[in-house]
Amino acid sequence: MTEGVVSASPSASVRQVAELMRERNVGSVVLVDEEDGTLAGFVTDRDLAIGALTDGRDPGDPVAAHASSPVVTGEPGMNVEEAAELMVRHGIRRLPILDGGRLTGIVTLDDLAVRTGDLELAAHMTAQITRAALPGFYFHDRGG
Repeated sequence: MTEGVVSASPSASVRQVAELMRERNVGSVVLVDEEDGTLAGFVTDRDLAIGALTDGRDPGDPVAAHASSPVVTGEPGMNVEEAAELMVRHGIRRLPILDGGRLTGIVTLDDLAVRTGDLELAAHMTAQITRAALPGFYFHDRGG
């Protein structure tokens, strides 16, 4: 799990969040409600590039309009297999971790590959997640 999660307010602009991603060198930001600390959404660089910028929308628009919600989350006590299964089942590459409703970290495919030392597992999960996200497309897995 990566503990340093980059977050922003749901009212932040698309431009602000894109700049935050660039500054922090991350591909995703968790949107956290400023008033009660609850997760309000999850936005990726792809969401911004495909959903916001290529549609000709105003980069000053609130980022929440381009975020996934509700957010699939995990718990600190989960083992690697549980986290991986949850990610595959929901077709996600990043899993925010909540402890008592508070954002404490995030698990990514890279984290799983490093933790297990199994790059083949990460490649297999990526293929499964891609299949879940793009039904009807044929993907050829090499070796597995």
